[in-house]
Amino acid sequence: MNTLRNKVQLIGNLGNDPEIVNLDSGKMLAKFSIATNESYKNAQGEKVTDTQWHNIVAWGKTASLVEKYLQKGKEIAIEGKLTTRAWSDKDGIKRYTTEIVCNELLMLGK
Repeated sequence: MNTLRNKVQLIGNLGNDPEIVNLDSGKMLAKFSIATNESYKNAQGEKVTDTQWHNIVAWGKTASLVEKYLQKGKEIAIEGKLTTRAWSDKDGIKRYTTEIVCNELLMLGK
């Protein structure tokens, strides 16, 4: 059950083309965001679609697949874990971001 402690599974569409970074260490990093949609009816009976955006990072072979096959609009399924990191911006203000580190990727659709 330890593998279930921090596990995320999402199906969504890429919002932009992935950003590919080749690090000095030789590692490859891919950054992209996906949108997930959930529809429901509000109190007036109108259909409402709620879109959530998720920041994804992929490393190594997964990043290589992202670079080769993914572009804006593509529907994918991902599995990974939530991570939060912090840094200081140019004004010295501490910033935080939460990302999903992708360890499995499945291309859907055409």
